[in-house]
Amino acid sequence: KTLNCASDGSYTGFIKVHLRLSRPKRTSFYLPSDSVKQLHISSQTTTGEVIKGLLKKFMVLDDPRKFALYRQTHRDGQDLFQKLPLYERPLLLRLIAGPDTEQLSFVLKENETGEWHAFSVPELQNFLVILQKEEAERIRAVEQKYAVYRNKLQQALQRHAP
Repeated sequence: KTLNCASDGSYTGFIKVHLRLSRPKRTSFYLPSDSVKQLHISSQTTTGEVIKGLLKKFMVLDDPRKFALYRQTHRDGQDLFQKLPLYERPLLLRLIAGPDTEQLSFVLKENETGEWHAFSVPELQNFLVILQKEEAERIRAVEQKYAVYRNKLQQALQRHAP
């Protein structure tokens, strides 16, 4: 899109950010899981400022440290994600990559570095409850699968027993 240059040598332009948020969040309205937001930013705007701005715009009340901006590239039929450092300048990356979204797109996701200190104790306890439910469901599925298999083996043995 169009870049506008300022007298101090900085410039402004647009970037698109895909919002792929999956954890329950404290928001004041429903946020679809894969929204796209176009942002008008400066060449001086950092990744950290983009994250804070998006969370504020969508009224997400969670700690910004829970989120990261990722650079997404598409190569050899695969989507590759690289977490951007908080000091990175997304508009500069967009300018260098050119307009092709296969070369570069931006995605806001939950932080994948295991920074659990950003979560409150009730949130961490909620994650444990969710994980325990998922674990119990998977255990039941595996047990059921092998119970069916055991039953079929026993039936086969009975058919072949003298």
